Amino acid sequence: MPPLESGRAFCVVLHDVAPQTWDAYRPFVALADRLGVPLTLLVVPDFHHTGDLRQHPRFVADLDARLARGDELALHGYFHADDAPLRGDPWDFLMRRVYTHEAEFYRLDTATARERLQAGLDMFAGFGWRPAGFVAPAWLLGKAASAALTGLPLRYTSTPRALLDLRQGRVHRAPSLVWSARSRWRRVLSQLVNSAALRVQDAAPLLRLGLHPVDMQHASARRFWATTLTQLLTCRTALTKSTWLDQAI
Repeated sequence: MPPLESGRAFCVVLHDVAPQTWDAYRPFVALADRLGVPLTLLVVPDFHHTGDLRQHPRFVADLDARLARGDELALHGYFHADDAPLRGDPWDFLMRRVYTHEAEFYRLDTATARERLQAGLDMFAGFGWRPAGFVAPAWLLGKAASAALTGLPLRYTSTPRALLDLRQGRVHRAPSLVWSARSRWRRVLSQLVNSAALRVQDAAPLLRLGLHPVDMQHASARRFWATTLTQLLTCRTALTKSTWLDQAI
């Protein structure tokens, strides 16, 4: 466990990790390995209802190998798909159809959220995985779904701006850089916003790089993440989320 000599750290977080997305991430994962950067992998148990992880033994073996290298796994929704009907108000439409189509835990009631969380944890336990964290798809965790985290063996969840320690009841400032790469104008704006955020958030104790599979399809996003990763290694310590929480305590 490397010491936080600079007092500042960063986490590299791969979102939407699933058998269907893993190949897209492989070049970036290889870069992180060459640089000695551990990864926090947000794993979806049954991505878009296409078959749960028990049907993908090679992918499970790959994640076992990642754990052996020092990466960590976190639970990332269950289906990563928002199947509930819209409520009919403009804000609901904006958050669930414009901001994202995958806000699975945004409108779930507590009982349904608890059922999906437990099902995900049980599946992971069958592989010998004990995830410390849960991150809702698109970081959209509704109030009712948030209540479902109580009493589960989870250490943290997160928002775009913070890491929430569920055991200590503490909120740690931890801004996340993230791209929206679905269209050209979004990619141009993401480049500008994230470059500025690197300067504005320079003093943050923990900075998170939140990558998505779609980023890997675009050269501008790939270049940004590779350059940022290399730059941050000169002034920050690369850690997983759990390791950072260990040292923060």
